[in-house]
Amino acid sequence: MAMAEASPPDFDPVPTRGRGGTSGKVADFRYKPPAPPVEDRRPAERGEPAPIPFPASPETGSQAPKRRQAFAALDLGTNNCRLLIARPSGEHFTVIDAFSRVVRLGEGLAATGRLSEAAMDRALGALHICADKLKRRNVHLARSVATEACRRADNGADFIARVREETGIALDIISAQEEARLAVLGCHILLEDGEGPAVVFDIGGGSTELVLIEPGGPVPRILDWLSVPWGVVSLTDGAPPPDGTHEGRVHRYARMRQLVADAFAPFADRVAPVARAEPRVRLLGTSGTVTTLASVHLELPHYDRQAVDGLIMPSVSMREVCARLSTMSAQERSDLPCIGDDRASLVVAGCAILEAILDIWPAETLGVADRGIREGILRSLIAADARAEESRADLMRRRGL
Repeated sequence: MAMAEASPPDFDPVPTRGRGGTSGKVADFRYKPPAPPVEDRRPAERGEPAPIPFPASPETGSQAPKRRQAFAALDLGTNNCRLLIARPSGEHFTVIDAFSRVVRLGEGLAATGRLSEAAMDRALGALHICADKLKRRNVHLARSVATEACRRADNGADFIARVREETGIALDIISAQEEARLAVLGCHILLEDGEGPAVVFDIGGGSTELVLIEPGGPVPRILDWLSVPWGVVSLTDGAPPPDGTHEGRVHRYARMRQLVADAFAPFADRVAPVARAEPRVRLLGTSGTVTTLASVHLELPHYDRQAVDGLIMPSVSMREVCARLSTMSAQERSDLPCIGDDRASLVVAGCAILEAILDIWPAETLGVADRGIREGILRSLIAADARAEESRADLMRRRGL
């Protein structure tokens, strides 16, 4: 499905139906009335903030509203639950709290079509922690989203209702299109300099989104996109089980790549003429897969976000890492720094998806982003709140108040 003129990421799109949910809603958690504007000039921490296109004030022309309200973004995915809380800081935002936990919400979903009780309990445990953080940080405005696992599960809506009842968090099951939009908004600033269209991708636990964008200005224009139900969890579950032999691992990896290539085929056909017409194509990835593989490439003793976020590395080096990991045993992968037990069984599927992307968009280099949906949500919330504040101020000026 092509999307010729997508809603710009910093504007609220018209709500659309996704598989099992809606898109474009903003859940407004006002734990207390908004605090009065207070200047916040703290320097942004390296690697954390992302530029936000604030509207100019009609009186001062200032690009930076002076507010200290906290904003929050929560992303409940197929494998992870992640929370980010931040405050506007100049033209950026500064992270003041964060949380991430592997919950494996989609475990067993491919076989049963339902979220298991154990998976839901794990997710609820993480969401209770998130709810406590939202309250303690006096969050002014938050948006909480759920993605592919809840879109696909027969009991996804029931789980969302249970989350609301037990934690107070109103999860919005967003469409694949909205997921792609938010991922682009959150990481596109890290795209390598250059001319012409580029591809941004997000390899999740239950799905992968590919987005062809036209960079330029504060918000890139989305030219085309595709979402497929293959992520690191769903592809791991959908491929033949490992048999413990080198030959079996090679066969299993080839099968994974073929499954993904078949799913990518419509998008590959549409973007092939674009790739051929450009002298140099650019590629940017956001996900645990690309950050993990980048860490392996850099031979880091432990994960270092500052070393990984914004890294530009040769695509051939990423393929070499993929080839090495795909033939290792799960224990050998687990023993590598930055992979560990949680990712040892899933990283091979991520490698297969990444190589399939490189096959259809043959960029010489690959940009790595340790930012995505949550940052996209924060940018949207802060920019929308700034517009609302300007509108309120303008109304009061017209009334002479």
